[in-house]
Formats: sequence, C-alpha cells, structure tokens
Amino acid sequence: MSQGVGEESHRPLSLPRGVRLGVDVGDVRVGLARSDLDGMIATPVETLARDTAVERVLAEAAELDARVIMVGLPRSLNGTEGVAAQKARVFSVELAAGSPDIEVRLIDERLTTVSAHKALHSSGRKGRKHRQVVDQVAAVMILQQALDIERSTAARTGEWVPPTADPSSIEEDTR
Repeated sequence: MSQGVGEESHRPLSLPRGVRLGVDVGDVRVGLARSDLDGMIATPVETLARDTAVERVLAEAAELDARVIMVGLPRSLNGTEGVAAQKARVFSVELAAGSPDIEVRLIDERLTTVSAHKALHSSGRKGRKHRQVVDQVAAVMILQQALDIERSTAARTGEWVPPTADPSSIEEDTR
C-alpha cells in the first residue's frame, strides 16, 4: 500500500536535528568528536588539554549549536565503575552545569580506548604517534555508538546528567 499525499508515515518519530558532541575524558587529554546535523556520522574535532577541556567543549558546543554532549563512561567489563568513571562523571556534571541548555549524557564506553589503539595500529600508524589522536578516535567511537543507538531506537541513549547536579556530590576515589 503506497502512501498518498498528506498520509502519515509509520516510521518511528525521529529526534530533532542538531549536532551532537562526543567526549573521551582522560587524565591528561580529552578527545572531542562531532556529528553532522542529522546525527549520522561522527568525525574527530581535536584533542584538548584536560585542564581547559570543559571550557573548550562548551565553547565548541555553543559554536556548533550542539543539542547533546555524549561523555564516555569507562566501566570495567563487569559493569563496575572505578576512578576513571568517577572522573568522567565529575567532568559531565561540570559540562551540564556550564551549559544548562545542552543535554549531557553518559555513554557506556567499555574498551573504546583499546579499540581506538587497535584501529590506529591496523591503519599503520606508529605506536608513539597514537597519543596525538587516540583520544579523538575514542571520542568518535563513543559518539558513533550513541548515534547508531539513537537511529535504531529514535530515542536518546545513555544516562542523563541534570544541569543542577552538584560536582562535589560525586566522590572521586583516589586509590
């Protein structure tokens, strides 16, 4: 049965158009990736110094009129969260507080940095040069995973970080 003019499609409702950002948080560097307006493909943007990353991500989000910032949440294989996950949570709370109009979400990113290193090695890039781009590649992988889930479910993925969350309420494990 073909659809006539004015008939509604039976496709699932889609999310609003808009750029999404992907972020891979590390101790020293933060990888940043972006999507196209339709949320189809993730591409690398840059590697940021950790100490200025929140401000740079927020500036990029404002410049691109981003709808969502997807922050990788590094869980262990059994799903538990360690020091790196807590740091990603604190980072995401700082982003949400810094720009309450942009949705911030935590995306499970188990093994993305390992996968990024493998992808770089497979492409022939020397190991010493991985550090320059591995965080960007990991950010692309985090964002692409989220985009793929969004397209298949027609809904946002990940854990929403409210703009009113208090960064001091997230305890960082310093062990």
